[in-house]
Amino acid sequence: MKSKKNLVLLGMMGSGKSTIGQLLSKKLDLEFHDIDKHIEKKEGRKISEIFKIEGEIFFRKIEEKITIKVLKLNNKIISLGGGAFLNENIRKEVLSNNISFWLNWKSSTLIRRIKRNKKRPIAYNSNENEIKKLISERLKIYSMADFKINCEKFNKNEIVNKIINIYEKN
Repeated sequence: MKSKKNLVLLGMMGSGKSTIGQLLSKKLDLEFHDIDKHIEKKEGRKISEIFKIEGEIFFRKIEEKITIKVLKLNNKIISLGGGAFLNENIRKEVLSNNISFWLNWKSSTLIRRIKRNKKRPIAYNSNENEIKKLISERLKIYSMADFKINCEKFNKNEIVNKIINIYEKN
């Protein structure tokens, strides 16, 4: 493998960043960092609880601090939280020193995956139109990733292989 850069996965909640990240970790024999898990460990509570008790602004500050710290590592696989790439400081760090992959899905697939999931605080209290709007707003930012992986017609192993083929060439 040529790269010492981190392989960073981004995209909407429910896009499979954690699952794909774990599979990539095994195949590439690289350490996997799930930013949401880091946040939960540091805070000693679930993200939904942080949102409920402390609010989104508090959560985003912790998310930025932890994400930037993890992005400074080398040769890791990192799964960002769904909203992390919207943060300008995180986005700059991802784009300047890492290889980023946007796991892109149709809105209908994402909505089906995230509806009624209590682990997803932003989507849980939203209706379908609000979730569609959120997806639409985030797509503009996600499109800044180095690579876009259209996942819709592929199984997780095919997605992993596509990412590995690109990553190993960079």
